[in-house]
Formats: sequence, C-alpha cells, structure tokens
Amino acid sequence: MSKMTDVDEKAKELAAQIPEVMKALMGLRSEVVKDGALSAKTKELMMIGIAVAIRCEYCLWKHIPEAARMGATREEILEAVSTAIMMSGGPGVAYGSMVVLQILDELDL
Repeated sequence: MSKMTDVDEKAKELAAQIPEVMKALMGLRSEVVKDGALSAKTKELMMIGIAVAIRCEYCLWKHIPEAARMGATREEILEAVSTAIMMSGGPGVAYGSMVVLQILDELDL
C-alpha cells in the first residue's frame, strides 16, 4: 500500500469524524483547482512546489499523481520542484531529491 492510499484512507476516517470541516475543505479545493486564469494543471504544479517548500510528503503523494493525471510530465513536475528549491534552499533539495523522485519513479513518469 502506498502512502497515497494511506492518506486517502485516513482522510476518509477524518471526514467521518469531522464531516463539516472536511466538506468545507473539499469545497474550497474544488473551487481553487478548477480552470481559471491558471489551468488546473498549473495549480497542481504550484501545489507540488508548495508541498516541497513546506516539506509535506503526504501532500506530494496526493498532488504528484493528480498533476500526472492532468497531463503533467516529469519535466514539468521537476521544474515546479526547482522553484521550491529556489525559495526553500537545502530542505527543498532534500525533498526534491528524495520524495519527489521516489514518487515519480513509482508512477513511472
């Protein structure tokens, strides 16, 4: 079982315990991620960069596959990671090299 599956299952458990909070969060996510001035794919790439910068491994397990589903390439994902490295320095390098590359390899991207 991958960490993505784990976080999905735990999110369902949490939603059962705090349904209104999770419903509000999912509503916000739906509104934010839809195409607008920026495409949904671009927004997913931004979330990958932010996840690297704040060192949220579970976020990466959620957003990298989602970006790939939207057509993001390995190169686009790594370019998003490079912007996070620029903004976060050494910790961004650690996450960009360890976590992101592991996820991309598991997805065969």
